[in-house]
Amino acid sequence: MNDSPTEVLARLRAMQSGDVPVHGGRTLAYVYDSGLGEVDRVAREAVAAYAGSNGLDPTAFPSLLTMENDLVAFAARLVDGPDTVVGSVTSGGTESVLLAVQGARDAFPGVERPAMVLPETAHAAFHKAAHYFGVEAVLVPVGDDFRADVAATARALDELGDRAVLVVAGAPSYAHGVVDPVIQLAALAAARGIRCHVDACIGGWVLPYAARLGRPVPPWTFAVEGVTSVSVDLHKYAYAPKGTSVLLHRTPALRRPQFFASAAWPGYTMLNSTMQSTRSGGPVAGAWAAVRSIGDAGYEKLTQEVFDAVDAIVAGTAGIPGLHVVVAPDSTLVALATDTSCDPFTVSDEMAARGWYVQPQLSFGGLPATIHLSVSAATRPHVPELLTALAESARAAQEAGPVAVDPGVAAYVAALDPTTLTDADFDGLLLAAGLVGDGPGLDLPTRMAEVNALLDLASPALREAVMVSFLDRLQRPSAGPTP
Repeated sequence: MNDSPTEVLARLRAMQSGDVPVHGGRTLAYVYDSGLGEVDRVAREAVAAYAGSNGLDPTAFPSLLTMENDLVAFAARLVDGPDTVVGSVTSGGTESVLLAVQGARDAFPGVERPAMVLPETAHAAFHKAAHYFGVEAVLVPVGDDFRADVAATARALDELGDRAVLVVAGAPSYAHGVVDPVIQLAALAAARGIRCHVDACIGGWVLPYAARLGRPVPPWTFAVEGVTSVSVDLHKYAYAPKGTSVLLHRTPALRRPQFFASAAWPGYTMLNSTMQSTRSGGPVAGAWAAVRSIGDAGYEKLTQEVFDAVDAIVAGTAGIPGLHVVVAPDSTLVALATDTSCDPFTVSDEMAARGWYVQPQLSFGGLPATIHLSVSAATRPHVPELLTALAESARAAQEAGPVAVDPGVAAYVAALDPTTLTDADFDGLLLAAGLVGDGPGLDLPTRMAEVNALLDLASPALREAVMVSFLDRLQRPSAGPTP
């Protein structure tokens, strides 16, 4: 039996009630909230109006082409793009990064084993690009300020020689919210005749306004000589619906390797500017509607609000025993760490119990485990409540003591080899983490501190293997009602 439209919508609302809230400023991960209800409404209506439109052929849907060019032009002005700048609207930051790496690889077709040099804090999307496109990711450390080590980057480039095709910088890095030394990194790339991509997916729509407001922002835009491409997400601080991003290139010649065309079949000649062929016009229309509705002055105001929130959070955290800010943020991302009296995973659980959703980050190399906050403009009115919740959560975590992994389980984890793991090994690890019940699926606990502590003991390779198994178990169909 088919559900009626009313029943379908009711079921959607019921299922959505279990999700984290996307509005209200209390979710400090995954979503970005302007707090402007009317803008959200207009953007949703635009998405719906263009949900059936297809960006595959801009001559069939010229309105989409107009909107894409408008968005590219707005972004180019923000990041000091020269008159020659061109760009493409993508599905999100990961696709923008993938295309930047693919374009760099294909710009040097004579290089047999291409490589890119990136700080260890670069977004995981670059590792995904390395996996997809066969471009070796050479990691360099960051300094005490969590910014890319320029000297280490130079050494890595020298060792790679002609194999290097790309240098990567973050504006800011996701994990810690600081801008890498783009002037120096871009100069290294330019001296070797290779590309420099600035990943400004998080900061690209907010740092220009921060500079306009008089905040100190390290140089990172196309105004820096040697920067060849910049990625900027619209569904972050442009406060557009998911998922849109813009990949900008300094010149059309730099973008050309990104394009794909194929006439090697009897159908239409495939011509794509991005990784997708069929592309719903909904996200483009939603982004265009949000940008037009907020406008330049509106974004400046929202930026003031979000940085007021960041400043208040940083100042307020200084008075909370057990917590401290890892590094003064350049942008809107705040990383908090704990002292030995508690742990970040328990604090994150306690925050969730109080209706605040933050993101725990595992330790990596010498970098500590942290609590990650992606601050939005909508959080500003609620900062006093947020600080109260942080203080209560830290106190509760101190009372409970740092989460500990059973020594036997820790030894089991230490003995696992991610390259030879069997299904039985996965099952044992999932069972130890409390993620497997009596049934065929997973039991997802409401508190994740013990699970995160267990993952924190594992090597990055083992974390990856475990999370792949976890995702595999989550994404299996269950016997449900007949469609």
